[in-house]
Amino acid sequence: MFVGDEVRLDVGFAVARERLTRLGESGALFAPSADGYGAGLARVGPGVISKLVRVQVRELSWKDRSGGLALRWEAAGAGGKLFPVLDADLTLVDFGAQGTLVALAGVYRPPLGALGQALDRAVLHRVAVTTIKGFLARVAAQLADHSVTNGAGCPKA
Repeated sequence: MFVGDEVRLDVGFAVARERLTRLGESGALFAPSADGYGAGLARVGPGVISKLVRVQVRELSWKDRSGGLALRWEAAGAGGKLFPVLDADLTLVDFGAQGTLVALAGVYRPPLGALGQALDRAVLHRVAVTTIKGFLARVAAQLADHSVTNGAGCPKA
């Protein structure tokens, strides 16, 4: 199943790119959901149906006006095979004076064959969409954080 979302940021591409690179390298990309879970782990999903996932991040190739990170979320712990694995690209696109577009486009396969596909159509795809929207909103907030400044009071690159 495909899942995705996008948000326009009111920050320039160079600033968003630097912040995304820093967040990816430091592991802070998942900090709002990973507090206390350890390196490479994050909690994703809405409310009581959230799940601890193992997170893998790899940088995609950067071009003059686009680039991003490849992500993989895989459920951790007992029962992990009962949850889908998400492979997604988190990308930035330079919109010039309009700011920067941050988008997440991914794919997952429901586990449990035909039963999992039926559950996905009935309920689980909505959970996946909600999870992606929430995650992308947190990332966008981190990338657009105007409170992050250098010593001169200017936004950090």
